[in-house]
Amino acid sequence: MTYILFILGLLLLTFGGDTMVSGSVEIAKKLKVSTLLIGIVLVGFGTSTPELMASFIAIFQDVPSTGIAVGNVVGSNIANILLILGISSLIHPIQIEKKSFFKRDVYFLLLSTIIIFIASLFGNLSRIMGLFMVLSLLYYVYFSYKTEKQFKKEEAEIKQEIDIKHKKNLYVSLLKAIIGIIMVILGAKFLVDSAIVIARNFGISESIIGLSIVAVGTSLPELASSVIASIKKHNDIAFGNIVGSNIYNALFILGMVALFTPITFPIDMKTDVYILIATTLLLVFTGYKGKISKISGVIFLLAYIGYITYLIN
Repeated sequence: MTYILFILGLLLLTFGGDTMVSGSVEIAKKLKVSTLLIGIVLVGFGTSTPELMASFIAIFQDVPSTGIAVGNVVGSNIANILLILGISSLIHPIQIEKKSFFKRDVYFLLLSTIIIFIASLFGNLSRIMGLFMVLSLLYYVYFSYKTEKQFKKEEAEIKQEIDIKHKKNLYVSLLKAIIGIIMVILGAKFLVDSAIVIARNFGISESIIGLSIVAVGTSLPELASSVIASIKKHNDIAFGNIVGSNIYNALFILGMVALFTPITFPIDMKTDVYILIATTLLLVFTGYKGKISKISGVIFLLAYIGYITYLIN
């Protein structure tokens, strides 16, 4: 029964996250919210909601689940870069808009990673630090909105993808988003509950479960959206989705959890934080180069396989 719940949790997270994002995007279009802001706020937040719910549910269950809450974010951010960008670039090489990346996103991406590193050094995330992280995320959203005029050309290209003929009733879109949120909440609970049971049955620490299985499971919405974007050759969307999701995961998810209850940072996760720092710097370097080639994608995937092997051993 535990394994059935685990699989059901993954399915609910995947389809619930996708349903919620698509419903939210439809609402935003009807309310005439800019498409750039849709990508930054709704899609970025939407694809990170599984991580948010899984972390919240884990942190309020018992002390050992702290490993899943923190490991989920660290593991998801590593998976987003190495696994998802690796797969996406194999489908089609990813061209990166360096100007927008380095003007708007790279500083917040580095800030979010540095905060996780500091938390690993001190062993905890306090409520004050959580508040700072959430406020930093809010400023990131404001800053993104403020600078969106610089990307009008990009915005116009995205708007051409909107099929006006298939616009649905606003209430239908709202219901779709609500159903998606409910599916995500249930999926997160099933996933975390079953993951804890599996970890204890096999003598595996919750930190490892959070860093691997739960992290990959809650990253499935990012995987789906980035792969689809890559297939349609919207490479900037595939890349931007990962950058935005990683910023949300670190600043908003860990920040919100810390606001409710201070987080004890697992001692056995310091090496994983170093790996996260390395992958983030790799992403920044890739952004500077302006392209993730298929060869780079293979390297990304091999690095992720090596990381999972390290976790198992």
